[in-house]
Formats: sequence, structure tokens, C-alpha cells
Amino acid sequence: MKRQSISFTEPNDEWLKSQIASKEYASKSELVNELIRQARKQEKQIDWIREKIELAEASGFTSDNKAAILKQSKENQ
Repeated sequence: MKRQSISFTEPNDEWLKSQIASKEYASKSELVNELIRQARKQEKQIDWIREKIELAEASGFTSDNKAAILKQSKENQ
């Protein structure tokens, strides 16, 4: 793993410490890596939604119903 040095604002540092104190995470590094993984997953979902919107706008309509769209969304997570 690459080693980095980063600075946190006081409120963010206190929040990180509270997460570690609650035994949710073993270290700040573990927590920051988890937050980055979540952000990357969210970015992937947003890209998928954006692509669907662009396709729908280009075609005018989608034949998928709400249930099908929701199912596809969950499969892409």
C-alpha cells in the first residue's frame, strides 16, 4: 500500500476518532479507505444513472418500467 500524509479539519478528525473508539474501524486508514470505496461505488452508480438518462433523452422514451429500472440499478451496485 502507498503511504500518504493527510490533514483533517478538527470536526472531521473528531468524527474519525469517534468511529475508531466505537470499534467500528481499527484505524483512521481503514476508515478512510472504506469511505473511498463507498465514494467510488457511488460514483459508478451515478455514472450508470447518467448513462441511462442520456440514452432516454436521446431516444425520447424508455420501455423499461420502474421495477425493471430498479432491478437493473440494484444489479449494478
